[in-house]
Amino acid sequence: VAPGRFSYQPGAGVDIGVTEPPTERLRPLDDYAQKVLRSRRRGTVYPYELVGLIAGHSGSFVEHDLDDSGALLPVQRPPGGNNAGLVVGLARTVTARHPEGVTRVVLLGDPTRALGAVAEAECERVIAALDMAERLGVPVEWFALSAGARISMESGTENMDWVALALRRIVTFTQGGGEINIVVAGINVGAQPYWNAEATMLMHTKGILVMTPDSAMVLTGKQSLDFSGGVSAEDNFGIGGYDRVMGPNGQAQYWAPDLYGARNVLLAHYDHTYVVPGESSPRRAATTDPIERDVCAYPHDVADSEFRMVGDIFSSASNPDRKKPFDIRTLMRAVADQDHHVLERWAGMEGAETSVVFDAHLGGWPVSLIGIESRPQPRPGFPPSDGPDTWTAGTLFPRSSKKTARAINAASGNRPVVVLANLSGFDGSPDSMRHLQLEYGAEIGRAIVNFTGPIVFCVVSRYHGGAFVVFSKALNAGMTVLAVEGSFASVIGGAPAAAVVFAGEVDSRTASDPRVAELENALAHAEGAPRAALISDLALLRGSVRSEKLSEVAAEFDAIHSIERAVRVGSVDAVISARELRPRLVEAVERGAERPVAPRLP
Repeated sequence: VAPGRFSYQPGAGVDIGVTEPPTERLRPLDDYAQKVLRSRRRGTVYPYELVGLIAGHSGSFVEHDLDDSGALLPVQRPPGGNNAGLVVGLARTVTARHPEGVTRVVLLGDPTRALGAVAEAECERVIAALDMAERLGVPVEWFALSAGARISMESGTENMDWVALALRRIVTFTQGGGEINIVVAGINVGAQPYWNAEATMLMHTKGILVMTPDSAMVLTGKQSLDFSGGVSAEDNFGIGGYDRVMGPNGQAQYWAPDLYGARNVLLAHYDHTYVVPGESSPRRAATTDPIERDVCAYPHDVADSEFRMVGDIFSSASNPDRKKPFDIRTLMRAVADQDHHVLERWAGMEGAETSVVFDAHLGGWPVSLIGIESRPQPRPGFPPSDGPDTWTAGTLFPRSSKKTARAINAASGNRPVVVLANLSGFDGSPDSMRHLQLEYGAEIGRAIVNFTGPIVFCVVSRYHGGAFVVFSKALNAGMTVLAVEGSFASVIGGAPAAAVVFAGEVDSRTASDPRVAELENALAHAEGAPRAALISDLALLRGSVRSEKLSEVAAEFDAIHSIERAVRVGSVDAVISARELRPRLVEAVERGAERPVAPRLP
């Protein structure tokens, strides 16, 4: 019987195979193999085991270490020869779009050295790695695993000062446009999660953070929390894992099943964002998807929707008022290149469901594609009494506003932003106002003002309210605003305008209606029991007539504030047919891409 062999694949788990029986005796483990086994026993991966995974086929990884002057230089030594809890290297991965290689500075936490605890030696390497990445004009890729600042009898607060120095360098690096992409490769404690946050979670940052089921970010570990009387969970994953905390709060942008999957997420991210030093933007991909393709024929296969094709969304017969719900992801996929995968960012962020962010390709151009969800989304848990029961369609709530602003900021200076909007405005409920609706809505406006590169905003249904301000073309000279035929654009929708702004006009029309006037005249000459009946009839009639006049004024308002009027006053650049949606979006992106942009200096 052939024996089974169980082998561990770095970053991917255990493989099972059937092999011939061994013919040689087991050899003693050398120092490197012992470190690998110690890492596996702790549920972690020894950093040098990830080198092949990171470099990929035909790629390379050159380890670097500090010289006497504190600069990083290539080193020639066997794997496992690091003398700090952080391994630094320069990786180059060959891809179809970048045959010369996607280059980045790589940092790898070493679990065999005090579980990756950081002190002077590690912080010096973080600072030097960021200096090298800035000098080369390449991103940083960090497989983070650390128990936080080193705690020992020999060192104390000076370790915290070194952590702060590294933190300062992360801030200056990211504020200068640098990109740090983090894979949480295990348990991150204390200093490391704060580094992760400064690198990937703030409004100005461009990098991504990927988590796996075996990773967590905690400020204080479970045992310490329990000992100190703090509130903890059943384990570290309950405190800072993806499923319950970091995915729902949006601080982890992507989930991957293992480190191999995380590496694939990074490469997919680079397909959309990597800029070769000396070039000005990500390279355009070859595509076989015709630019002139009609998106109307794309299937809209969504449960409980009466639309069967994307074209039905824009049909004057099936959706004349542009108020019926539809699935925005279907429309986004219909517009994007069909021969390139899309990558959804912040897919697990709770409370942000009405904003959808794709990294996609449009006519081969890498773009950040943002859609505003156009059907109600369920709100989990127990909604507050002063907030909506569901996330309503076409509405930006506090967290979806934050997600949208972050997506725009992340793409600035790198790739175009394309927005497909059915946007009735921001939610103004007490619940949303309490959760920073004003602040996050304002962040969208600031992101548009500060954006470098082309922005294409396309109205696909309705466009009302404060959202008109934060997405106005007046905010950015590089913005193109299009609208699909039959769309509506105004400060406020016709119905609320009639009910609130033009309430006096509605009342006047109601009072002058012949039916009301006739009944009022009869009431003026009636007495006794007939008079009481007429009072009741008049109240009913006034209510009915007022509803008619509300609809009448609302229709007049919508007719005046048509999308064509928005074009005449310059708020919208052009009205396009649904059939030319994709080619006109590609045309706008190409036109914006032709504007000169300063190249990234190596």
